[in-house]
Amino acid sequence: MQANSIESGMEFTAKQIAEFVEGRVEGNENASVNTFAKIEEGREGALSFLSNPKYTHYLYDTKSTIVLINEDVELEKAVSPTLIRVKNAYESVARLLQLYESMKPKKTGVDSLAFVSPTAKIGKDVYIGPFAYIGENVEIGDGTRIFPHVTIYDGTRIGQRVTIHAGAVIGADGFGFAPNTEGYEKIPQIGIVIIEDDVEIGANTCIDRSTMGQTLIHRGVKLDNLIQVGHNCEIGENTVMSAQAGMAGSTKVGAWCMVGGQAGFSGHITIADRTIVGAQSGVISNTKGNGEQLIGAPAVNPKMYFKARALDAKLPEMYRQIAALQRELDELKKKL
Repeated sequence: MQANSIESGMEFTAKQIAEFVEGRVEGNENASVNTFAKIEEGREGALSFLSNPKYTHYLYDTKSTIVLINEDVELEKAVSPTLIRVKNAYESVARLLQLYESMKPKKTGVDSLAFVSPTAKIGKDVYIGPFAYIGENVEIGDGTRIFPHVTIYDGTRIGQRVTIHAGAVIGADGFGFAPNTEGYEKIPQIGIVIIEDDVEIGANTCIDRSTMGQTLIHRGVKLDNLIQVGHNCEIGENTVMSAQAGMAGSTKVGAWCMVGGQAGFSGHITIADRTIVGAQSGVISNTKGNGEQLIGAPAVNPKMYFKARALDAKLPEMYRQIAALQRELDELKKKL
């Protein structure tokens, strides 16, 4: 499968796609596509995929020309699109989208509307978009992309091939104040932020500088939009966090963790490698070990959480029963 741009009108056949993703064609191997579409919004000339069983019914009426499906999907009736069976349809379409993205022209250089401090060190093939601000003594590695309105405070160190999306703020002061008789006295935040290679940071995400030392984002971390990383936090390699997650100061999250949207972490706790934290969970203490799953606020084991939620539904009836027992007890006391 040659790396020709779909946007320029180039088409790819089912045979070419199957060779690229190591799949097997069912149907017309010469069927061709020139764009992508969700299976429920399929149209002629589009490539779609099916990985979630909830969407299986769309397979029978989609207008897409080619659909990637898992090897174990059993058809209930005939389908009109050409199918390409693969081990994992989601991973296969991700590879295709990566290829598609690599075909697009890459922007490089500093936009005329950006500000870059003369003391900043900028690597090769870096893109800095309009209205971005790069402060004093910032270091940015090769191949990094910084989109519009990103603010990078002084002293921040950014590795290679990092992507920082619009509106993110890197290196603002950590939230440090000491109470006194007149209110709160600000604690100077004299540390820095270090972001290692191959990190992606979503739009409007904030990563605060440390009080002392460093706030550290390790290699391969992927942060969604609107995430707050407090001062002196550390996020381990290849951990992913969904939107609106928040970390209080000095929290350490291990490698290969998965954090759901709106999850929150108390300060000064340690999360072990490969921990899975469900959406809207509140983690208030150290985790027990690798591979632990947590849900709820405060976060607990899923089995315990769902047992507790099952009891919630019984609480009104239990309250009525206890109230009735109390009335009976009061009557017995009167008789005695």
